[in-house]
Amino acid sequence: MSTPDAYRKGHHVSDGHHHHEHPHPHPHPHPHPHPHPHPHPHSHPTGPKRHRHRLRHLFTPHSHDSADKSDTALESSARGIRALWVSLGVLGLTALAQAVVVVMSGSVALLGDTVHNTADALTAVPLGIAFVLGRRAATRRFTYGYGRAEDLAGLVIVLTIAASAAFAGWTAVERLLDPRDMSHVPVVALAAVIGFLGNEGVARYRIRVGREIGSAALVADGLHARTDGFTSLAVLIAAGGSALGLRFADPVVGLLITAAILLVLRDAAREVFRRVMDAVDPALVDAAERALLEVRGVRGVGELRMRWIGHRLRAEVAVVVDGSLSVREAHEVAVEAEHVLLHAVPRLTAALVHADPEPVAGERDPHLALAHHAPA
Repeated sequence: MSTPDAYRKGHHVSDGHHHHEHPHPHPHPHPHPHPHPHPHPHSHPTGPKRHRHRLRHLFTPHSHDSADKSDTALESSARGIRALWVSLGVLGLTALAQAVVVVMSGSVALLGDTVHNTADALTAVPLGIAFVLGRRAATRRFTYGYGRAEDLAGLVIVLTIAASAAFAGWTAVERLLDPRDMSHVPVVALAAVIGFLGNEGVARYRIRVGREIGSAALVADGLHARTDGFTSLAVLIAAGGSALGLRFADPVVGLLITAAILLVLRDAAREVFRRVMDAVDPALVDAAERALLEVRGVRGVGELRMRWIGHRLRAEVAVVVDGSLSVREAHEVAVEAEHVLLHAVPRLTAALVHADPEPVAGERDPHLALAHHAPA
């Protein structure tokens, strides 16, 4: 059977590669059972550390079975969706209370804060849609699944922040050219405090859940909410200035809030741009290389690539092995290399491990046939 035919029929062909599609069920029996025990060499620490490692495996069992990985991925997406809807409700109520005060008082500083809070609440919608899409199984068209929908949601969030900054700035300039007195100052001050408490509560919740499930988008949205909380406190300054008869305090603070929104916009755009460009923390790459070099049978680490797909990581790596190993023995090294990577790199759910034979002096480069395909 040819390799393309084998893959069309759903069979695993061992050619020195090892690739687990952990988030999706296997349509075929696996040649090496997961979870433990493993029939291939295990390179865990020795001595006291080895015993502690075995105890952790005993009392906190883990599995690399596709069903377990799929369940974990679905659970993390469900937690993300729940966090978004809870924060949407809290920020929605906060913005509604502030909007009532804006109508009563005419404060443009509070209006800018209200618009920003409303925009922040609505960012839960595209992120929620992205989390739902990310739970769908991969198809023959979308072979990596739909996790990148989170990046598209990030772009929508960036555009939403930009729109709220433009509206808040325009309103502040208009009021600066036509200053008016702020009414119901104590109520405005109370609304500002409510805005801070609502945003800070949502920020803590989003950041905590985002870090637990590995969603950079959710963490960034939480930090965005925290910034919104501090802009709410700035409205207190506007209310205090108006109480002292300073008519320009309200629009000036409105401009300061616009500037704060622009700073958030810069950070959010940078974060989203990095994700779209497949950037990862170099520390994750370093951790992966260190872990691979400790695997028995791995004599070197070649090209290592990692990328985020939603809030899950994937990796591709070439490891150098003894050229005299059989295909089956090289496959066992690749299996162990992936196993170690899954433990060493947080949020890594799949890895493609390619085994390269260790070069021998005078031997023809096995990759020579690919040389003319290399980019100039």
